[in-house]
Amino acid sequence: MSDLASILQSFFTDRMITQKHASPHTIRSYRDTFRLLLTFAWQATGTPPWKLDVGQLDASLITSFLRWLETDRGSSPRTRNARLSAIRSLFRYASLRAPDNAATIQRVLAIEASRTDTTVIDWLTDTESDALLAVADRSTWIGRRDYALVLTALRTGLRVSELTQLTRRDLHLGTGAHVRCTGKGRKERCTPLDGQTIAALREWLAEHPGQDDDPLFTTRRGTRMSRDAVHARITSYQQTAAESCPSLAGKNLTPHTLRHYVDGWVMWLAAASPLVAEPCVLVPAT
Repeated sequence: MSDLASILQSFFTDRMITQKHASPHTIRSYRDTFRLLLTFAWQATGTPPWKLDVGQLDASLITSFLRWLETDRGSSPRTRNARLSAIRSLFRYASLRAPDNAATIQRVLAIEASRTDTTVIDWLTDTESDALLAVADRSTWIGRRDYALVLTALRTGLRVSELTQLTRRDLHLGTGAHVRCTGKGRKERCTPLDGQTIAALREWLAEHPGQDDDPLFTTRRGTRMSRDAVHARITSYQQTAAESCPSLAGKNLTPHTLRHYVDGWVMWLAAASPLVAEPCVLVPAT
C-alpha cells in the first residue's frame, strides 16, 4: 500500500468519521471528490490509484483536475471550490504524515478558489405551490406519497437530504404537531406542522404502516427514496403543473427551491400558535 492509499484510508476512518464526526452527506461528497481525482490522476500519470504517491498529486495535476471539472464535466465554480476544499482537507491531514512531500503539499494548499457569482434563487408563490400540489394523483399510492412529500417540503423547509432521512419516529402528529430532524452542522431542529400537512401525513402513515425506525417516504419496495428520485418527481410535477400555471415553466425548480417558499412562514406559524409542546430550535429556511 502506497503512502497515498494509507493516508486516504486513515483520513476517512480516523479524521472524518472518528474525530470530526462528519455527516454522511459530507462523507459522500468527499468520497466522490477523491474518486474523480484518483481516476483523473490514473489517466494523467498511468499509475493506478493503489500505487499513487502523494508527491504525484502535485499542484500542476490538481490544477488540471479542477480545470477539467469545469470544462469537461461542466461543474460550476461553486462545485469546483467544494472539490478543492475536500482536497485541501486531505492535504492538511497529509502534511504531518508525508513530511517528504511537504513542498508539494504546500503548493497544493496554495491553490486559490474560483470567484463565484451570487445566484438568484427562484421561489414559489401560493398559486404556484397549489398548482404543484394539485398535480399529484391522490387516487394512486405514488400520488398520495408525493402529495405528502411535497407538502411537507413546502411547509417545513427541510433540505432534500433531511426529507429522505426522515423516519416515522421523527413525526409527532398529536398536540403540538411537529417534525424533528438533525440537519446541517448536526443541529437538531423541529418544525411545527399545519393542519393540511398533518392530515396528509396521517393518511400516508395509516396506508403505509411500519416500524418507528422505518423511512417515512419510501419506494414501492419499502426502501428509502433517494435525493435524485425526489428531484425527478418534482421536475415531472413542474412540467405538468406549468400547463395550468405558466409561470412555473420559467423557474428553475429544485427541492431547494421549495425551501424558499417557507421563508418566514415557519417562524410566523410558531409565533402565531403554540404548536410545539417540547423544547426545540426553530430554524427558518436558508
